[in-house]
Amino acid sequence: MPHTRSAPGSTQEPAPSPTPTPSLPPTFAGSGNLAIGYNPDGVRHTDSAVPTAPRSPVRHDYAATGPAPGRLGFRWINGSIVAATNTDPRVQVVQYNEDTFVLRQNVCVHWEAPFVYLLFGNEGALLIDSGATANPQHFPLRETVDAIVARWCQMRGRPSTPLTIALTSGEDIAQNQGLKQFIGRPRTTIVPPPIAAMKAHYGFAGAWPGATGMIDLGDRIIEVIPTPGTHRDGVSFYDPYCDLLFTGDLLFPGRINIGNDRDYVASLIRLRDFAARNPILFVLGGHIDMMFAPGRFYPRFATNKPYERILQLLPEVIDDALRHAREVQGRDMMLIRPDFVLFNGVSPDQRTSVWPEGVPQITPPYPF
Repeated sequence: MPHTRSAPGSTQEPAPSPTPTPSLPPTFAGSGNLAIGYNPDGVRHTDSAVPTAPRSPVRHDYAATGPAPGRLGFRWINGSIVAATNTDPRVQVVQYNEDTFVLRQNVCVHWEAPFVYLLFGNEGALLIDSGATANPQHFPLRETVDAIVARWCQMRGRPSTPLTIALTSGEDIAQNQGLKQFIGRPRTTIVPPPIAAMKAHYGFAGAWPGATGMIDLGDRIIEVIPTPGTHRDGVSFYDPYCDLLFTGDLLFPGRINIGNDRDYVASLIRLRDFAARNPILFVLGGHIDMMFAPGRFYPRFATNKPYERILQLLPEVIDDALRHAREVQGRDMMLIRPDFVLFNGVSPDQRTSVWPEGVPQITPPYPF
């Protein structure tokens, strides 16, 4: 079409305005549900990424020659200076892989911010530990776990799957309080927290702490290793599918309060020997107290931890912990290492003015 020029003095018509994009009704939620309040209006819901439910149950092959691929976030939600103003999720969920999830309690709900692990197999799921808060309004652990289980069952073509809940220590109030939320839950087995009942459940009676137990999730068998030392009833869990060792309070990047130093050393020897026979990719504990700066750690009751160390420890930390646990055995002292701090027979608030030899002295940024 030829281009025409306007005559002098004439008024040129304005360019037509673009056709407005029709707005979606406020009730539109894609394939999600705005009523649950997890996503604000305008946010794309991830439900659209869920594949069509299979016509028959899907069985996964958990046999592998190496650790199953997985990914852990480098940074965790780190809380707020004023806990009452914090608006972060009460439970942070990281999907390590399609059958392994890492959950963390908000540090402003409880300052220890414990980690909880959810593992799936072909015949069931396992929840390791249960957090530090029983009130589901403050710490909606069951609601979160139920949502993950429902999504997993949808993808695997199952109406439901049984859940087992096991604790790294029934004595640890930072890991056993959420257990109350699961009382009465259908198809749920709770490993009893009392030490005698726990030993009987795993078949440890008469063989504690030398024997090992197992939890069969269906082609994914989790080994249970007695590891008392910080608690009388301490156990660790090993997942040969991902090559992950879950150690609770026994070994984690933080302030390790030794309850019985002889048991603690014996448990580390047991883990060292176990690691010599089984591949371990990461050691995953129950908390993070350490900063990224070696040997620096947050005090108790801190609700703002912007410079946290990463959660995962390399398996070599077992040898390092054993060597220094032997050093503090029989002595009332604290000992600082780059990735953890041992407290034996002293207050968990103990301080020292002597910086340990061999630990790089790096001052973290302010505030810390």
